[in-house]
Amino acid sequence: MEVDATDRRILTALQKQGRMSNAELAERINLSASACHRRVQRLEKDRIITGYVALLDPREVDRRTTVFVEITLSGQADEVLDAFEKEVARIPDVLECHLMSGSHDYLLKVVARDTDDFARIHRKYLARLPGVAQMHSSFALRTVFKTTALPV
Repeated sequence: MEVDATDRRILTALQKQGRMSNAELAERINLSASACHRRVQRLEKDRIITGYVALLDPREVDRRTTVFVEITLSGQADEVLDAFEKEVARIPDVLECHLMSGSHDYLLKVVARDTDDFARIHRKYLARLPGVAQMHSSFALRTVFKTTALPV
């Protein structure tokens, strides 16, 4: 599906404020409410818009510590990768898991209450992941910039 300039305006607006009404969105992008609604429905149907979420303030839900964990596996066979990916997806404190190029196989983004909580997550979950040969953790000192909006 082609994404035109009007679709891009819709996507940009919804990424910034996903709970606005269709009337507000239509006014913001200078389109009739019915045409705006049809476009949003098409963007959803075509899976360009895959869902809507509430973004939480990590401090307010006691998840102040962000840790990036670099993981090197013992091998690259499909069964090793698949076993790791299946298990890491079950860890509730892991927000993101990326298969990487370079010196490490995976990069995880983990949230914790504090360093003691990360130690618990490490012992209970990370240290038990299948196929792990090495693990390096880096604590974020401060988040300088963060967005969920993709450039469109």
